[in-house]
Amino acid sequence: MTFQEIGLNDDLIKAVTDLGFTNPTPVQQQTIPLLAKTPTDLVALAQTGTGKTAAFGLPILNLINCDNKTVQALVLAPTRELCMQITNDIKNYGKYMRGFGVTAIYGGARIDGQIKDVKRGVQVIVATPGRLIDMIERRVINLSTVKIVVLDEADEMLNMGFKDDLDIILKETPGQKNTWLFSATMPKEVERIAKNYMTAPVEISTGKKNEGADNLEHIYYQVQGRDRYLALKRVVDYYPEIFGIVFCRTKAETQEVADSLIKDGYSADALHGDLSQSQRDFVMKRFRSHTLQMLVATDVAARGIDVSDVTHVINYNLPEDVENYTHRTGRTARAGKSGIAIAIITPKDSSKIKDIERIIKKKFEKKDVPNGLDVCEKQLFNLVHKLHSVEVKDDEIESFLPAIYEELKDLSKEELIKRFISEEFNRFHEYYQNAPDLNIVKGAVDGAFGGGRTTRFFVNMGSMDGFNMNSLKDFLADSVKVHTRMIFNIDVKSSFSFFETESKLVDEFLAMNSKDLEFNNRKISLEVSNRRMKDGDGGGERRGGGGGYKSGGGGYKSGGGGYKSGGGGYKSGEKREGGFKRPRNSSGYGGDKSSGSGEKKSYSRSNDSAGGEKKKTFGKSKFRD
Repeated sequence: MTFQEIGLNDDLIKAVTDLGFTNPTPVQQQTIPLLAKTPTDLVALAQTGTGKTAAFGLPILNLINCDNKTVQALVLAPTRELCMQITNDIKNYGKYMRGFGVTAIYGGARIDGQIKDVKRGVQVIVATPGRLIDMIERRVINLSTVKIVVLDEADEMLNMGFKDDLDIILKETPGQKNTWLFSATMPKEVERIAKNYMTAPVEISTGKKNEGADNLEHIYYQVQGRDRYLALKRVVDYYPEIFGIVFCRTKAETQEVADSLIKDGYSADALHGDLSQSQRDFVMKRFRSHTLQMLVATDVAARGIDVSDVTHVINYNLPEDVENYTHRTGRTARAGKSGIAIAIITPKDSSKIKDIERIIKKKFEKKDVPNGLDVCEKQLFNLVHKLHSVEVKDDEIESFLPAIYEELKDLSKEELIKRFISEEFNRFHEYYQNAPDLNIVKGAVDGAFGGGRTTRFFVNMGSMDGFNMNSLKDFLADSVKVHTRMIFNIDVKSSFSFFETESKLVDEFLAMNSKDLEFNNRKISLEVSNRRMKDGDGGGERRGGGGGYKSGGGGYKSGGGGYKSGGGGYKSGEKREGGFKRPRNSSGYGGDKSSGSGEKKSYSRSNDSAGGEKKKTFGKSKFRD
């Protein structure tokens, strides 16, 4: 079946042809012939990435009257990103329809411009519930002429707390209308809407309820909580061509992970509700253009992201609601392409994996976190593949070749290949040659001195000395001459701190005591700690053999902001390469202490952006776009 045979008018067929579409997807084959000609209510169950926007957008345009400037169709979406995506798609579908108008109504943007668009007269409104209710209360939008209401991602709107808003909006629409409900999962609240606001709806499904896509591979890695961030970097490096989305539970964690990735030299940025609309638009523009390699996002902010060729979805934490796993993984394996969904879990998450398997009707494959040799091999052969397929511009390089040939004339072909490869290989081999095994060792005691592979230390420096997690990590690594990845699970208190390192480095760290290092005119002291401090501990400050704990303020060479920091963390102005050579984020948004989306004062930051266990607990909240 082609779009020419599906029952659309000539203007729509021409627009669809311009977009390069020839054959409708399964959900489009079932919905468009039905909706384009038959007045009916509809419940459509389809995964994200299956062409749902065209499935309802094309029938809407086939039915509206462009000579009538009243609102004839309303599309409700859970987030501003999805709202804008649907609006742009419908504009493209209707570009040959004379007199057609569509506008997006969403929060986070100037309302006066949206009001002007509505007053000019449009046939289709695409809106988020919160801003639409605002416009209704201002008497700007009248829904009494609406003939079609579409609820897109209905399950997610309900998950985000829009139940009451949907009831208010639907009561503003006429009783005689058609309601089309599209959803990836079918929880009871979605069924309630179908029962209360529809009359004998036709039910269409392109898969079983809540079931995951067939072309999606599900993998999980099990690590200790303190190794979560290290595992994330290891996985990203193991897939050199990754273009993916990393999902976190909270806005705070999202920003922390993005900041850490940027600091370690990865091409990444954050997307969450605390960013302004202009910041969110800028980040999404970079991601859509593939300027960003990884987008770190919350569930709410990532709804509606329709970006082609996303190869991986990484669950830094599993979602609290296991049904949301379906929505997260729907960002990849779209339009028939394959994708990989990865979960980084701790032992306590094992039962959740089983719950998700039961819901999506798919099995996870448990894999070991790649070791340093695995990563080096993957990176090496990726480099070889690039060399083999690189485009050679003969005209541009021709004038340089004689001098190059002269310089390299004493090298054989084999020697030349080895040296060229070594130029790149040596850099990441040095980074990974002593990389720790992040997989959980059966029987190992986590964090106990001499009993496992990590040791916890006490150090008599804290936030009163001008240190935060990142600046303390850099100071310690610089003092002992180890890589920052060897220091993790940092817990910064007011006048002292705790951190962990591999047990094989105990002697190196304890040797700091014999170097008579001073900070703020007092001797630095480290001890092996035999217990973990809990948040809120610290009423009795431990003595470390190094004088009092009163800070002179400021911080060594800090100007008030931390060791050698100039206000932004230890040596934070320097470009750091945490692994392989990657483009540095220069956007101003999402960077470490950046001007665009830096630390938010409305909530507490985690003490360990490297994914440690000492996280603050954030209250579950309702979100409204």
